[in-house]
Amino acid sequence: MVKKYNEELKKQVVHDYLKGTSYPQLSKEYGIAKSTIAGWVKKYSEECQYTKPHTTSLSSDSAREIHELNKKIAELEKENLFLKKAVAFFAKEIDSWHIGFWTNIRSFLVYAGY
Repeated sequence: MVKKYNEELKKQVVHDYLKGTSYPQLSKEYGIAKSTIAGWVKKYSEECQYTKPHTTSLSSDSAREIHELNKKIAELEKENLFLKKAVAFFAKEIDSWHIGFWTNIRSFLVYAGY
């Protein structure tokens, strides 16, 4: 999954780097890969040396919250994928009714832990 970051966040991260924060620290604080940060530094460092960061920049708490929300989104996407696979499984099973309806229900209940 490709993540998209807004320009303001990118420039804020570059400003923090130019102030002396290391790549690993920035990566941990913002939840962004070090290689991504390095690319932003290469792209925006000259521009960011001459401009001040916006006063509406993200705080550490906001960055942490965004990171936690992104983790939650990833978890929910995994759950969705599981449910899609379950639907596909049962769709195939419906086509083969000769196995028996109650056998499928029993299998599902055992699988689901009931």
